[in-house]
Amino acid sequence: MSASQTHKLGFIGAGKLAGSVIRGLMRAKFCAPEKIIASEPNEQTRAALEKETRVSVTAENAEVAEKADVIFIGVKPGMVVGVLRDLAPRIDNKLVISLAGGVRIASMEKAAHARFMRALTNTPSAICQAATGITRGSRSTNEDVDLARKIFGIIGVVVEVDESQIDIITALSGSGPAFVYAIIDSLAAGGLKLGLPKNVSSGLAIQTVLGAAELMRESKMSAGDLIKMVVTPGGTTAAGLAVMEKMKTRESLIAAVEAATKRGQEMAKENS
Repeated sequence: MSASQTHKLGFIGAGKLAGSVIRGLMRAKFCAPEKIIASEPNEQTRAALEKETRVSVTAENAEVAEKADVIFIGVKPGMVVGVLRDLAPRIDNKLVISLAGGVRIASMEKAAHARFMRALTNTPSAICQAATGITRGSRSTNEDVDLARKIFGIIGVVVEVDESQIDIITALSGSGPAFVYAIIDSLAAGGLKLGLPKNVSSGLAIQTVLGAAELMRESKMSAGDLIKMVVTPGGTTAAGLAVMEKMKTRESLIAAVEAATKRGQEMAKENS
């Protein structure tokens, strides 16, 4: 039997990120809706998730902990350790995968005797286009890691890293979509400023980023080589790239990833 048939998945917290993972799993038909149970304190969020996905929902974390044998922690980082302490007897020796940035496995292992892992993913998981980094804990088994790979692999790309690198994954993949949305919005704003209708400029900006990313993924060419395919010396692209270099666009994006990583490291200290 497949993992999707033998395991019942539970989500403690079903907000933006955890809700996206659930929606992705349903979209990919990873398992039947009755194989997932999610707890969520917000009644509207709970109702919307149930209506859209038909998974079981509850307001009680304990119900999820008791009924599921693989549990995902989707609450805010500052709440993770407290939630684990409250549920400790119910999650003993179960596989628990935290979706939270800034909470180390060592802190979670002190709170409960579960087999902890971390999975740092992003909201495109809702459409099976996630970028996820997973890391194992001291009690994780190879079977746990294989299962995590199957779950996150069906909703996107998954890589295993050391926990020392997970804050970078949080910044690059977790925060990264927001950085990309800012780029899309800026491209669209440029078109709007110069006279394009808002819907036309926005639609073209979205498709341009989507097409460029797909070409890079399929061709496996480097960014530098793909840039050369577009640039004509003295042409329009060269003029635009010169301004981007002058405005230090590359440096600002690198700095954004660095800042997000640093904040993740600070959160880990706060939640230790």
